[in-house]
Amino acid sequence: MFKDIEFANQWVLFLLLLLPLLFYSYWKKRKKYSPSLLFSSLKLLDDVPKSLREKLVQLPQVLRLFGLAFLIVALARPQTFSSGENIYTEGIDIAIVLDVSGSMLAEDFNPNRLEAAKNVIGDFIAGRTNDRIGLVIFAGESFTQCPLTIDYNVLRNLLSEIKSGMILDGTAIGNAIANGVNRLKDSNAKSKVMILLTDGVNNAGEIDPITAAQIAQKFGIRIYTVGVGSLGEAPYPFQTPFGIRRQMVPVEIDENLLKQVSEITGGKYFRATNNRKLAEIYDEIDKLEKTKVKVTSYRHAKELYLPWAFGGFIFLLLEFSITKFYLRKLP
Repeated sequence: MFKDIEFANQWVLFLLLLLPLLFYSYWKKRKKYSPSLLFSSLKLLDDVPKSLREKLVQLPQVLRLFGLAFLIVALARPQTFSSGENIYTEGIDIAIVLDVSGSMLAEDFNPNRLEAAKNVIGDFIAGRTNDRIGLVIFAGESFTQCPLTIDYNVLRNLLSEIKSGMILDGTAIGNAIANGVNRLKDSNAKSKVMILLTDGVNNAGEIDPITAAQIAQKFGIRIYTVGVGSLGEAPYPFQTPFGIRRQMVPVEIDENLLKQVSEITGGKYFRATNNRKLAEIYDEIDKLEKTKVKVTSYRHAKELYLPWAFGGFIFLLLEFSITKFYLRKLP
């Protein structure tokens, strides 16, 4: 009966403990003043039927006790509560721009730069909840691997299919930024972010990276650039008639260009020299670009005292009516 019900005035319920004492008082009083006759045998009264009044003689006291019990519960103010949360999210649209040129196969990362980047990006995607994320890949040219979406399973599947050699080799950083801008420019999100990862120097494409960054800035897009590659030289696998041979090649990253791109758009430049550093960079970007979630909790009380008060009033009215009319005592 009282499941999921709370009482505003719980202390009032202790008055219920007085009702058994009140009933005992009624019983003692009636026993004291009830007339009695002594017979040598009570069998003389066995066949005398009890009248309805005799059967109902205790009813007024019972009705009074029920009425008082109901009124005590009503005074304790039983309540039920409905609660919930109003959640407002300020989502972020993110374009991940990934270099898939041949140099991304260098093995200064485990197993190589491209696979290490894919693993870290996959973890980054898994950590987002309310943001739309798109995927752009580039080498000598650029195209969209996945448009902005919140279907992270599809996004991760498309990410896993990326491999070097999918498109013409080269490093068209300007084209890649421009493609990312196309993904984000029509977005209504409060925050628009591009994360560009490359290991080379811009040597292809029709669009200058600085010009592309200025266009991104006009659309309110913030660009985080990540240069991947160890310092100095890195082992690179070459196919030879005798199988794959690894040769040390110089690491060439145009850090000045990547820094300028980030500064123009209000972003930040990072340098990753190993797997751990790359993971730390994406963790930092994840913290810098967190979705804003505003949660407003509410709790509404529904008062239930009225039925109990009405029930108590009905019981007391019945007790009064029966006592004053049907069971009325004549002087």
